[in-house]
Amino acid sequence: MSLFTHVHHLCIVVHDLEKSLAYYQSIGIGPWFDYPKGGRYLEFDVPNKAASDAMRYKCVQLDNLEIQLCQPGPQDSPQRRFLEGHGEGVYHIGFEVADRDAAEAEGRALGLKVVARGRREDHSGFCYFDTRPGAGVVLEIRKTPQSQEAMGHAAERAR
Repeated sequence: MSLFTHVHHLCIVVHDLEKSLAYYQSIGIGPWFDYPKGGRYLEFDVPNKAASDAMRYKCVQLDNLEIQLCQPGPQDSPQRRFLEGHGEGVYHIGFEVADRDAAEAEGRALGLKVVARGRREDHSGFCYFDTRPGAGVVLEIRKTPQSQEAMGHAAERAR
């Protein structure tokens, strides 16, 4: 089975988070929530931790997909370089996987270069592969933390 079968989200990099958020809300897309960046990572390998900490996110959960709006801070980061080089647009596609560690190992075995990764104690986390040359965007695999899975199931039951 492919790593890239269950799309979780699209991450759209924007210049002005509030302006983009207002537009999406004006056409009926919402409600938006802050990305839950918290959670202690046992491993956190990113190109620039200060830049990662400075990124601002808003998310909306649609019936079949989450959209993440990301405004990079002024520090150097892959997202900042994408925004400056290409303008606003889809930076990455995130795929949910059952086993983050096995998925990262499988991606590496396929020859995919890891550009950022993080793993929590509960084995949730993420791994970004630099697939831009072939796929046109970065592909991410992620395992949702158990606490967020429970919140997501409660939100689904409330609909």
